[in-house]
Amino acid sequence: MASRERRADAAANRDRIVEVARVELSKSNGAIAELRLHGIAKAAGVGQGTLYRHFPTREHLLAEVYRYELSQLVDAVAPLLEDHSPIEALTRWLDRLVEYARVKRGVMAAIEASAWQNLYSDQHHRLDEALGLLLERGKAAGELREEIDVPDVILLLGALSRIPETEWDTRAPRIVTVVIDGLRPH
Repeated sequence: MASRERRADAAANRDRIVEVARVELSKSNGAIAELRLHGIAKAAGVGQGTLYRHFPTREHLLAEVYRYELSQLVDAVAPLLEDHSPIEALTRWLDRLVEYARVKRGVMAAIEASAWQNLYSDQHHRLDEALGLLLERGKAAGELREEIDVPDVILLLGALSRIPETEWDTRAPRIVTVVIDGLRPH
């Protein structure tokens, strides 16, 4: 029983560390240089040794934040489709994607290229499946153009990567609106 309690405590510590890092990255618009590991440990209520036991490097912590954000994004699809029309669910999901992209920009810059490739290949099929489900439902409801597919939307969303950081808050929502308008049937 004590072993189970220790595992539960360790998992709770890990989750708090990831959540604090995620919040800090969001506050700093993904600026990795502003991510102070000792500050994260303190804010999570753990010692630096605990942080480093879970995440030996900043890169490990950033990769876990990325995984967490991606999971949250993918897991949001079903509830959005339950509560909204397919086009509204897609719009709300893309709005979340914009926030995800803000964090991802900084994470991508900080994670070593080879580690990024492994992380990307392990996780992105989930993102494609989530977007595919949203598109499928939108087409079935007649709210989205039939010829649109996941790669089309991914290419359109590539515009987000070209937005200067100082213009993100005004331009990113506008890009999402243009994408949604372009997905609607004529």
